[in-house]
Amino acid sequence: MRRRTVTAGNLEEILQVTAPAPAAEQAAAPPAAAPPPREDHGLRTEFEFELPRGYVDEAGTVHRHGAMRLATARDELRPQIDLRVKENPAYLSVVLLSQVITRIGSITDVHAGIVERMYATDVAFLQDFYRRVNSEGHTRAAVTCPHCEGGFEVDLSGGRLGES
Repeated sequence: MRRRTVTAGNLEEILQVTAPAPAAEQAAAPPAAAPPPREDHGLRTEFEFELPRGYVDEAGTVHRHGAMRLATARDELRPQIDLRVKENPAYLSVVLLSQVITRIGSITDVHAGIVERMYATDVAFLQDFYRRVNSEGHTRAAVTCPHCEGGFEVDLSGGRLGES
């Protein structure tokens, strides 16, 4: 990349060339074309969930409903350079979950500290939820009734354990 040296004489010339057009010229210019509307390709990128126990914040409020987005390659690579993960590889899931959870209840700034303070059952649920969403692309699981041995699907994203 070449760098250009600017002297005091050149500076005035550059400022004139790059200066915004006067208001009269801007009014006469045709308006810029609006960006084309986004097409919906049916790709679902965010998934709702309900935690089995719920996250309890400092005020004592329990947050159970939340949302998780699909992970990107960057989301999976970033924890590899995190010093906390290098010191303790088990911390990888905490960092990864904190990047893909978009909200828990009214909390929209989900960070590693919040995931650290979650109950172990909720973290295990979120790890499984992450795997299902990012590997399988959905939150449904095939199950078999222990009484009639009939097979059916349940959606793991909502309801308490045992409910669908």
